[in-house]
Amino acid sequence: MRSKVLASVIAVAALGLAVMPTAAAEPAGSVIRPVRPCAELVRDFAIPGAPTHVTAAAEVPAGAEPAHCEVRGFVEPAVQFQLRLPIDSYSGRYLQYGCGGFCGIIFPTPFPDCGPRAGDFAVAATDDGHPGDGIDGRWAADNQAARDDFFFRAPHVVSMAAKRIIAAFYGSPPRQAYFNGCSTGGREALLLAQRYPTDFDGIIAAAPASYHGPLAAYQAWLARSNTAADGTPIITAAKLPALHDAVLAACDRVDGLADGQIDDPRACRFDPGAIRCAGPDQPSCLTPAQVDAARKLYAGPTDGHGNRIYPGWEPYGSELGWAGWIVALPELGAPISALLADNYLRYIGYPIGTPHSSLAEFRFTVRELLRLTPEGVKANAMSLDLTAFRRAGGKLILWHGFADFAIPPNSTLDYYDRLVRHNGGLRATQEWARLFMIPGLYHCEGGDRLTEFDAVREIVAWVERGAAPDRIIATGRDAQGTVTRTRPVFPHPLRARYDGTGSIDDAANFVPARPASPPRDTIRWPGEFLHFIPGPVAR
Repeated sequence: MRSKVLASVIAVAALGLAVMPTAAAEPAGSVIRPVRPCAELVRDFAIPGAPTHVTAAAEVPAGAEPAHCEVRGFVEPAVQFQLRLPIDSYSGRYLQYGCGGFCGIIFPTPFPDCGPRAGDFAVAATDDGHPGDGIDGRWAADNQAARDDFFFRAPHVVSMAAKRIIAAFYGSPPRQAYFNGCSTGGREALLLAQRYPTDFDGIIAAAPASYHGPLAAYQAWLARSNTAADGTPIITAAKLPALHDAVLAACDRVDGLADGQIDDPRACRFDPGAIRCAGPDQPSCLTPAQVDAARKLYAGPTDGHGNRIYPGWEPYGSELGWAGWIVALPELGAPISALLADNYLRYIGYPIGTPHSSLAEFRFTVRELLRLTPEGVKANAMSLDLTAFRRAGGKLILWHGFADFAIPPNSTLDYYDRLVRHNGGLRATQEWARLFMIPGLYHCEGGDRLTEFDAVREIVAWVERGAAPDRIIATGRDAQGTVTRTRPVFPHPLRARYDGTGSIDDAANFVPARPASPPRDTIRWPGEFLHFIPGPVAR
């Protein structure tokens, strides 16, 4: 049961909403037919820096998905990949997906419906160079090559391998290349734009885990803040609805519309002490210990001097999502935040051969943050210099759920604010990089009202037609899959404002609105220098 739950969590983080159908974009061109049989792809490809071996290639007949050639192989030393090549519908587009958590799994790569026909993309994914379940970090304990594949090499070499195999199968390399990832996949997306600027024409980076070492400290803070001395959760799952309802009551109307969602949690003013139990403990109130725990979660990790250990905190409106991530589910035995933090600190976060730490031992100090830097900078995707990507014509869509309980939306706002200032201001930056913040959306998908966001159609239109996205529609579905709400999301810092007519659940009834004052999202913390340390690249 535990492995199934972990796999489900990592699948969501890896693919985001890529499994959802995508509205059709402009045609990419006529169908490109294979020039050789699928089986002939089983061979070696002598790619400098990425020796590639295809170990299996078989045709899959049309059914729920288009007919395609499914290719399996690896890039030396151990980067496993899957590549799926349409037989009757390919139009020259290649889409590579990112992974989730600590990777180790190749999930089925969906064919997006974004062109003249379903399945006009070749699609690929990788395990990032090691087997695993996405959370167990023991593979990295004494294997620097596996670490480096995960940190910065695997997505790049797989893009090289996939393009060479595509050229062999169709007679020419892809016309356009795209990357789409959420969480760890979002980190990979930004890292590719920063360190391998010509690999992809269009990149979608969702809820990126960009601040790699510091993010482990953040997960440790979540787990420790809500764990009592006897190891039990302080805030239990039964208390989350009452806390969430209190937050909504305090902040839902701040944006001028009572619609059951908080459009911008930065404008929310709420103290958990407002629902402190006046008498006996009840499901509708918080005990003093629970009030203190909630305050720590909303405040984010700091040291004893008030220095932030990570540029973010739990956003107001995310409370229902704490179940599983911050409050343990019975089938996991521990919160996901605790599992991630402990595995990172034990096996991944410190140089091999140096003293490591653990969830129980970790100290929230600047000194310990700096100890995570030597390995962390290899994986960080924090660089503000995307000049080469911009000059190559690359287009970047960043997006983040405003109720993300796993990776704070503030960290992405912090990064984008710095990116804008480093690249000539908002107007100049939005010519090639735009950020979308989705109200009420959790980590990669799910939420109390809005549950889905997919930017593949928009990145394709931007790259191939120069149509920069001025809005992307977010969708809410109930448990039966019925659409219950649509809402436009405009490029940051614009927000959606109800025009006063029609249903508040219909995106057509909202218009863009500017904030009352320019956003100031830069967060001061001791790790700011990490934005200016270049990470290594594959040789």
